[in-house]
Amino acid sequence: MRRVLATAGHVDHGKSTLVRAVTGRDPDRLREERERGLTIQLGYAWTTLPSGAEVAFVDVPGHQRFVGTMLSGLGPAPAVVFVVAADQGWQAQSSEHLAAVEALGITDGLLVITRCDLADDDARTRVRDEATRRLDEVGFTAPVVEVSAVTGQGMDELRTALDDLATRLPEPDPVAPVRLWGDRAFSVSGAGTVVTGTLGTGTIRTGDRLTLLDQGTVREATVRGLHSQDTARDEVGPVSRVAVNLRRVEDVGRSAVLLTPGAFEVAATIDVALTPVGDGGSLHSPMAMQAHNAQVPGEMRVVERATLHVGSADLEVHVRPLGAETARLTSDTRLPWRVGDRAILRDPGSRRLWSVQVLDVDPLPLARRGAAGRRGQALASDDLATTRLRSRVADRVEAFARLGLEAPGDAVRHGDWYVDAETMEAWRTRLTEAVRAHHAQAALSAGVPVAEAARALGLPDHLPAALGQELVPVLAEQALFAVTDGRVHDPASAGLGPAEAGVAAVEDKLRVSPFVAPESRELDALGLGSTELAAAARLGRLLRLPDEVVLLPDAPARAMRVLAGLEQPFTMSQARAVLGTTRRVAVPLLEHLDARGWTRRVDGSLRQVVR
Repeated sequence: MRRVLATAGHVDHGKSTLVRAVTGRDPDRLREERERGLTIQLGYAWTTLPSGAEVAFVDVPGHQRFVGTMLSGLGPAPAVVFVVAADQGWQAQSSEHLAAVEALGITDGLLVITRCDLADDDARTRVRDEATRRLDEVGFTAPVVEVSAVTGQGMDELRTALDDLATRLPEPDPVAPVRLWGDRAFSVSGAGTVVTGTLGTGTIRTGDRLTLLDQGTVREATVRGLHSQDTARDEVGPVSRVAVNLRRVEDVGRSAVLLTPGAFEVAATIDVALTPVGDGGSLHSPMAMQAHNAQVPGEMRVVERATLHVGSADLEVHVRPLGAETARLTSDTRLPWRVGDRAILRDPGSRRLWSVQVLDVDPLPLARRGAAGRRGQALASDDLATTRLRSRVADRVEAFARLGLEAPGDAVRHGDWYVDAETMEAWRTRLTEAVRAHHAQAALSAGVPVAEAARALGLPDHLPAALGQELVPVLAEQALFAVTDGRVHDPASAGLGPAEAGVAAVEDKLRVSPFVAPESRELDALGLGSTELAAAARLGRLLRLPDEVVLLPDAPARAMRVLAGLEQPFTMSQARAVLGTTRRVAVPLLEHLDARGWTRRVDGSLRQVVR
């Protein structure tokens, strides 16, 4: 069993000293840190507890100047060791660190009262009671241990408490997709680039091909080697501190992310729920404050640009209110997201914090007046999968998997797409209207071309035109239409209209003399042009042969019965004579029989019936 814990607490309350006493390792890696006794960057140390469980500590800086680094350390950790010094009690950064813990939704860990050798019993009790009360207020109910790293007081109890904590933490999923937020990146001579971070879920193996997302740029990276707790490993599972050596990768930033390819939605814009935490909890949320700035004189304005902390990344974002508790955050950098992800929004000026919970990723632009308010109302729904689908009308099935969403409840599955059921009904109505209008305007038409029918659906611009063409046959079937030769038509509207009399006259003539096709002048006199003849052929009333030779549909079968009585093989002249027709009719008719495979040429001038 492996677990990773983060420390939290005010500057100089003994976090690093505590980690050093538990692990025997100094988490402060920089000489400046050791000389000043001040943690500046994230520190790491690990140990094996009495039960055999391995626990690693991410030691975060407590000074206000390094709050961004502190937040990047808390982000990937599932639990926190919250430190308060007995001789100083609750301080400013204690509150800020607790707000960050609350914002990230971390609810388990330990409360450790340090430097107990420097305070009497009454002081320790006051500090313990206040710290416990403050943690309880945000739902962080944790066992309390009083220690002195100098005298060793309480250290055995602390190790036992850490064992209990490691045991009760939920088991991470070793087969989940990897999302490793890098908190450090450096080059090793002869080995290449190394990215370190806390692996919360999933497993990384040597040889794995991962996606490297660095400052919004996507690259492929192959794992050359792995280290965890100073030991080379073939694979590392959760929850672990891990150093990943990447093959042929250079210039990697500190906050790069390693991902299972295709497992996360990568975007620069997210819609989120915002909840003020810490000292901001008694104040308006950013959206409410912006909405009421004009009505409340002297109300403190929240800047439209704030800092978003997620994983080990921190970046400036634009905040656009959508409602009283929702907003759209947009940055210049793409990050990997799933619905439900937690992050922190921080106003650097006022130092207020808001808990961020992702509701949708890469949402569509808000173009119309009032769109922001409508979007905020939609996001208030508990069914975020349906909310996303309705906003986009249709979305690929794989997108819901990347976002960690179940299949939308009210959706129509079409191949690789989910389509909103109400929208499918609207599209069916539009297709019905378009086809019927087409038939009303052109009664003898073969129908609406599929591409034109797809355009009539009015798919939004963000959907590919190919999807509309794929949906047309489905919608046509629902509307009791047919698709023939790439055209959508209504069988109920089939008819010859004014051409009925002319076609009937041709049929009467051919019933008497099946192979005496009417001449073109006769067809013209009957009002039968190419459009009318095409409609009659489509309805199975006439057979059209080249050069506007028209016969009854059963003429080929009739001809075969006659030709079978000839001595085989036979000539064109013999066929013409026995059929009682002209060369104008005999030539295309015999070519038609050849094409069907009913007759075949023996040489250039002879044919025979295929038996």
